[in-house]
Amino acid sequence: MKVSELSTPFYVVHEDRIRRNLALIDRVKREAGVNIIMAFKANALWKTFPIVREYCRDSTASSLNEMMLGREFLGGDVHTYCPAYTPETIMSFLEGSSHLTFNSISQWLRFRDVVEKWNSTPGNRHVSPGLRVNPQCSVIETDIYNPALPGSRFGVTADVIGDSLPEGIEGLHFHQLCESSSYDLENVLSAFEDQFGKYLKQVKWVNMGGGHLMTREGYDVDHLIRLLKSFKQRYPWLEVILEPGSAFMWRTGDLVVSVVDVVENQGVKTAIIDASFACHMPDTLEMPYMPAITESVDHDSGKPTYRMGGNSCLSGDFKGEWTFDRELQIGDRLTFEDMNHYTTVKTTMFNGISHPDIVLVEADGNARVLRHFTYDDYKSRMS
Repeated sequence: MKVSELSTPFYVVHEDRIRRNLALIDRVKREAGVNIIMAFKANALWKTFPIVREYCRDSTASSLNEMMLGREFLGGDVHTYCPAYTPETIMSFLEGSSHLTFNSISQWLRFRDVVEKWNSTPGNRHVSPGLRVNPQCSVIETDIYNPALPGSRFGVTADVIGDSLPEGIEGLHFHQLCESSSYDLENVLSAFEDQFGKYLKQVKWVNMGGGHLMTREGYDVDHLIRLLKSFKQRYPWLEVILEPGSAFMWRTGDLVVSVVDVVENQGVKTAIIDASFACHMPDTLEMPYMPAITESVDHDSGKPTYRMGGNSCLSGDFKGEWTFDRELQIGDRLTFEDMNHYTTVKTTMFNGISHPDIVLVEADGNARVLRHFTYDDYKSRMS
């Protein structure tokens, strides 16, 4: 089947683009001598994981569902971080994880005996406990994605730790980036070493978290490799781990929609589409940002310009404006670019609006529908 034969709306992901990203990530992993693992919070389309598994089998999880997804569909180690474990969840996390990072010293002290008992039980795989730390180095402009804001609930500061790490901690984890550059990482690493370098002889691994957008055009990959190799030369006993989310699926997929109506009010033209920003592209409202539309052109006052309106009853379910070479007509198809990472995992069925189909374009150009959603999916969310 060809993409042009499919009914809108649908998310489409491209195997060749996924492989392009994975090849670059694999290069960084090999040349820098680090472990780069996949974060499900950015993408959980498990029917594409057979492709990912050829390059990467380890993953990071922040919930039991993500942990189980990694175990089932990638099959490698699962590095788990959760802001707070509970007595009801801790044993399940131990059973499914290879590494378990604690957000606070109080969390570690609460569950240290449970972890140590697990690790001392014959037949159990050793689970390596770590502590998330906060270097208080802010390189992110959008507050909703910034874990280094004053008063952050994420990680422990060096003044709280004191002279030595709590007994039993084997690794340190920090996460300060969001779609950031290698030079942002360089700044964070400097702060990390200044504040936490004295603890590094006590641990076996350092997890540098996510946000390393190494697959973005213009990202200085060679600088990242040099930076990581230099860190490893200073601390040769440490295993270094990165867990980017966006980088794995950056620009691998789009959302294809159709214009279903055009309305005009007080001189503003709005093209109503058979999808929703609130339901299907929530980051465009949360971040916020303007997604690219393939069919649009640079703004020209002489050309037709439109808002795009989602097909929900939420007043704020619109974005704009985009300019086109001609007037939009009902039935025109539009392509919202880069709508795979942090998009498919955030969709909702607000207003009863169904999810778009999910389509994989295989390397040979064949389009295969991975999932079509129905009323039963909506009903099951409320049951």
